[in-house]
Amino acid sequence: MTVSPRRGRLPAERDDHYMRLPGAHVVSTRSLLTARENIRAAIEAKAMICIYGQAGQGKSFAVNASLRELAPAVTRRIQFRARPSTRDLRHELFHALGLPGRPPAHAIEFDRILRGALEEPRVLVCDEAQWLSKLCFEYLRYLWDDTDSDLTIIFTGGNGCFEMLQSEPMLESRVYAWQEITRMSLDEVLEVVPAFHPLWGDADPDLIALCDQEAAHGNFRAWAKITHHLHLGLRETGRPRLDEDLLRWAYSKLRTRQSA
Repeated sequence: MTVSPRRGRLPAERDDHYMRLPGAHVVSTRSLLTARENIRAAIEAKAMICIYGQAGQGKSFAVNASLRELAPAVTRRIQFRARPSTRDLRHELFHALGLPGRPPAHAIEFDRILRGALEEPRVLVCDEAQWLSKLCFEYLRYLWDDTDSDLTIIFTGGNGCFEMLQSEPMLESRVYAWQEITRMSLDEVLEVVPAFHPLWGDADPDLIALCDQEAAHGNFRAWAKITHHLHLGLRETGRPRLDEDLLRWAYSKLRTRQSA
């Protein structure tokens, strides 16, 4: 089986923004700055941390942007969308770490190889950690507890991630720091959105506030979606700048069906 050389690596910077939004910039939200400091401290301490929050608040963005700055060469990522077994976890780690040859057939040999690989400095991002089972958490703790390990683990996830890790006392007691990524306040929106994309650079602050109040609600992914629609809308209509009609057209696409 041929494994992609990108498997387990940080995603390319162009993939950070929703639908690769053209012209988008990395902006230093308070959550991103806090995540960067938490990750920096975790790497120095070779610790485990958890960064969690609701969908679209910018968890993965904050973690990826921080690790590109702090530890791009040693960072590896694993992610599951369904409940994995420890066998699945071993295989994913094997490929994410870029180990040569075929995965061992026996657990004892598999563990020896993984422990050996983790004697080198590694930062392991476990994305969507709420999908991991108790046995998978215990296995990651086993690898991290190894006295020869040079491993930092960053658990990230959405709904249920915090509760899942808190429910495992042996793991919870080892988590060095917890950070919840929350929605931006209106003050922060007015500060960072004009820097996020040129489309908002000279926009009326009242228009930005209206958009946040009626549609985006401090959710970074919602802001990226609206900006993407507006980017297309300006191009198709030939309008020189944003106005309230175009804005409402854009964020009407985010609305859910109204009940009768």
